[in-house]
Amino acid sequence: MNRTHLSILKVLKEHEGEIIGSREISRQLKKYGVNLSERTVRYHLRILDERGLTKPFGKEGRMITDKGKEELSNSFVSERVGFVISRIDTLSYLTNLNLNTMKGKVILNVSYIEKKNLKDALRVMRPVFSSEYVMSDRVVIMDEGQRIGDIVVPQSMIGIGTVCSVTINGIFLKEGIPIVSRFGGVLEVVDKAPTRFVALISYEGSSLDPLEVFIRGKMTDVRGLLKKKRGKILASFREIPVVCHKSAKELSRYLKQKGIGGILSIGEPNTPLLEMPVGMDRVGVVIVGGLNPLAAVEEAGIPTMSKAMSTLYEFSELRPFKEVYNELTK
Repeated sequence: MNRTHLSILKVLKEHEGEIIGSREISRQLKKYGVNLSERTVRYHLRILDERGLTKPFGKEGRMITDKGKEELSNSFVSERVGFVISRIDTLSYLTNLNLNTMKGKVILNVSYIEKKNLKDALRVMRPVFSSEYVMSDRVVIMDEGQRIGDIVVPQSMIGIGTVCSVTINGIFLKEGIPIVSRFGGVLEVVDKAPTRFVALISYEGSSLDPLEVFIRGKMTDVRGLLKKKRGKILASFREIPVVCHKSAKELSRYLKQKGIGGILSIGEPNTPLLEMPVGMDRVGVVIVGGLNPLAAVEEAGIPTMSKAMSTLYEFSELRPFKEVYNELTK
């Protein structure tokens, strides 16, 4: 795989489920710093066709294949170092939720479960969505072939969109509070009180979202926390400037009134928070992971596939989990 082929696959992956022609591919390649004529694009597409990475649809264009998506995922890992922190910054900037009208785009995690497991998964998630360990009780659930933002739900799957914790970064940014994401981790909670992080992965230099790693590693105990008041949840550690301390606390209270939770703790200036040191003139902030409901589903033995920070979505189009639950478990 060379850079040109990788860039073409990236364009096709962005339009997964659509047939894209060589003219459009040529136009979109420019954002990856690749300038090719339509004719040259067609030449490279024939190579990708022969390798089974793309599928031709006559003169209409191409679609990426499963093999192409796998190759894209595995190629140039070094290029993706720092991908997570870069995506956090990009999506934070694009978040435009208006806190007065509660309309605008927020960031969603998108998870997939098999159709046959939907009702069982919803029952597992129900107590999590009623707890303080979620960003919001609002979700979107789509069937195969339908879209959640710009994500197409695969065949035989149900897609579940949950509000991502990076939405907080976007909201803080719009309110003039710069926030830095430092670590994603597994947080131990006892009697509703966060005690310490038992596992951490730095966002800086990571090519994978840390919370996805912890779910796959089955390192959480969300269900145990809700049943026994002791367990482990997904959470992240962030920092804000000392001068924003008061404003951040006020904004946190206002967000809860508006149905956006997730901020578990805001520390004191220049003081470690949950044993985590902070930088000079900084304040620590602990935020719950938006994938905690899906972590509980994995704990129950129901397979899931989750992708953090998947897409932007209109907040007003999300529905309360309780409403969706009653509708789908009749």
